[in-house]
Amino acid sequence: MPKLKTHSGAKKRFSVTKSGRVKRGHAFHSHILNKKSTKRKRGLRKAGYCDKTNEANAKKLIPYQ
Repeated sequence: MPKLKTHSGAKKRFSVTKSGRVKRGHAFHSHILNKKSTKRKRGLRKAGYCDKTNEANAKKLIPYQ
């Protein structure tokens, strides 16, 4: 069976942890930051994890990471 290609967009956005969960960054933290509260912006800095329902799809996009 041939090697699978990694999705270029996904490899920049997701990473798989040692426990097998898919780590991701938060959206809405790139521009138009004036109207967002400091507390909200601080929370967006931290990484999040993919929901269980989307985890399998994300792992298919990054097969060797």
